[in-house]
Amino acid sequence: MSDAHPLEISRFDFKKDALEQIRSNRLTQAHWPLVYVLSNSHKGRAYVGETADTLTRMETHLKHNDKSKLTVVHLIQSDRFNKSATLDIESNLIKYMAADGRFALLNGNLGLADHNYYEKEQVYAGMFRELWDKLRAEGIAEHSLEHLDNSDLFKYSPYKSLSFDQRQGLLGIMYSLLDDKIRTLIIEGGAGTGKSVLAIFLFKLLQSDLDDFNFGSLSSEENEFRDLLERLRTKFGAKPKMALVVPMASFRATVKKAFANVAGLSPRMVISPSQLAEQHYDIVLVDEAHRLRRRQNLGAYYGAFDKKAIALGMDPKTCSEVDWVIQQANKSVFFYDLNQTIKPSDAATEVFRELKKSPGTQTQQLVSQFRVRGGNPYVQFVNRLLHGQLANTAPYRSKHYELRLFDSFSDFVQTVQERDRKHGLSRMIAGYAWPWQSNKKPELFDIEIEDIQLRWNSTSTDWINAPNSVNEVGCIHTTQGYDLNYAGIIFGREIGYDKARKEIVIRPELYFDRNGKQSIKDPEELKRYILNIYQTILLRGIRGTFIYACDPDLREYLAQHITPEPPAVADVTDITPVPVKPFINAVPVYDLVAAAGAFSEQQKAEHKDWQLVPEGERVDQSYFACKVRGESMNNIIPNGAMCLFRKDPGGSRNGKIVLVEMLDNIDEESGSHYTVKEYTSVKAENEDGWTHEQIVLKPRSNDPGYEPIVLSADEAGDYRVGG
Repeated sequence: MSDAHPLEISRFDFKKDALEQIRSNRLTQAHWPLVYVLSNSHKGRAYVGETADTLTRMETHLKHNDKSKLTVVHLIQSDRFNKSATLDIESNLIKYMAADGRFALLNGNLGLADHNYYEKEQVYAGMFRELWDKLRAEGIAEHSLEHLDNSDLFKYSPYKSLSFDQRQGLLGIMYSLLDDKIRTLIIEGGAGTGKSVLAIFLFKLLQSDLDDFNFGSLSSEENEFRDLLERLRTKFGAKPKMALVVPMASFRATVKKAFANVAGLSPRMVISPSQLAEQHYDIVLVDEAHRLRRRQNLGAYYGAFDKKAIALGMDPKTCSEVDWVIQQANKSVFFYDLNQTIKPSDAATEVFRELKKSPGTQTQQLVSQFRVRGGNPYVQFVNRLLHGQLANTAPYRSKHYELRLFDSFSDFVQTVQERDRKHGLSRMIAGYAWPWQSNKKPELFDIEIEDIQLRWNSTSTDWINAPNSVNEVGCIHTTQGYDLNYAGIIFGREIGYDKARKEIVIRPELYFDRNGKQSIKDPEELKRYILNIYQTILLRGIRGTFIYACDPDLREYLAQHITPEPPAVADVTDITPVPVKPFINAVPVYDLVAAAGAFSEQQKAEHKDWQLVPEGERVDQSYFACKVRGESMNNIIPNGAMCLFRKDPGGSRNGKIVLVEMLDNIDEESGSHYTVKEYTSVKAENEDGWTHEQIVLKPRSNDPGYEPIVLSADEAGDYRVGG
């Protein structure tokens, strides 16, 4: 951003006596639009807003029961701000601060802006990144934007900008909740249509105060939403008794974490189906309703199921958890996908089919695809691929989505891990074609393909975010409901292709989910469950999906419709050498090796050579490269990688990967010691402002044996961040 239009952040005490100081602010006097953050560090509460009439807005907040308890206001201003920009920045601040977890927000979640305007990407996107770094330096935020983009707290936060289709779906649900003739609502939508987002958004919406909503950015729908919310308050009260039922334990734990970060919500509001027996509710929302259970193939859960059913006055042999929801709620909302039922214990399709016929039930559809960048065309392609309906169509092509088929399992694994280093949240997922022997004997491997040995997920709870998950293989039970950047799908030994019949076939003897096939007598029923599993996991990846098939005939079938991965090594004899242009397409390589463990041996950094940078990478004289050796950063930097650095410009470094130089007991002749780590500064507030209490240099490794390097405030002066 140009220095002619600086981004200013001014801090004031949030009290009546400070209004005169705020009045003297140049842009405040001019009634220029700005964004502000009210906060109370002690209580961990904050509120984000935007206004062109700062004094009036502050006076209003000082009279508010909750906002008046906030103690500090940060005014965020720029000559470049306009109303569209401040609405957009306010919306993004709410989304990211809610996920950051430094504060629980008092904001309502309706009306977050998401619109295009002049120079949104060219100017204001960069301005927001600069603002976020400044807020981290002020202690208002903690995590990097990149970290938050990949966090479940961001993905499942109730603070979302809803699309037109989602807003229409929300309006439909609100009207149904007000209709006394409708007791049950079924929201149908495939994987990635935003069912979980809408369920969580609706929950927060119904638990918020009316004056916390930003109605101003809802345009033509504003009056309709306001009227519906007022009518819902009249019908159910200001805080209706609600529960969000999530059947899968792993995903339930993730949603609980998201609720813990939101003012007005509590993890206790997210419950298992068995907890329904404890009380009656005004409204119950059920996410992933297709995973509600019936009394079949329940394993150790049989006893608990029977006990809860009897407590509810039901016959355990004939009821399902769907019945529990309906009985324990005045209004029940099921978010349901027929194609994500994956095992016999899931509530029967007939249960939902009969429920839809009830005069007290309404069904609504979600059709837009919000997860995969390939959109509905990719979803339709996957469905037709698995059911042999593509005939002689051309292979899948998309400018927006990366779909690849691999012949080499080694290349497949390396590509998934490379995407994880670059983008994060890239995982391998397989069909249940190998026994889970490492569950009881962790030293054993479960899966062996082409001499590569791997283990199933080492934890069943929140495996996606487990430290070593990129080196393991997940299954449907640890990934259903989650988003990934890239999904690496292994079609296991239990699924193949029959060339004579021209269809995908199932091998039950090689399917090892005991509760997934026990009691099934019809092979077509098992095939339906297994195809649903593959369809579900093929729709996990936001940016792309990589595929490896164990069965050669299946691989050949897939290759007819998916572009195979090209060979990893190109013929270098056909490559024309690229001329080196210093600081245009190349940067200086310094003759030093930075350790990824502790600090390196003493060495002197000298310009050794020039390193070409990737095509399209913009560089200047502040950039340089050096080699990083060691395994302590191998989640991000492979051992021996040549890394591009930018000389430290100052400012906040929290969450960034830095090259640190040890200055103690060295001189220019003998050189320095170097290490590469993720930088975190722990700050303390005193009468002089914020000071460094300690600096933590964190490893990012799949080896838990690496320890962070902790520098006290006194020691920090002996080290320098080089880039």
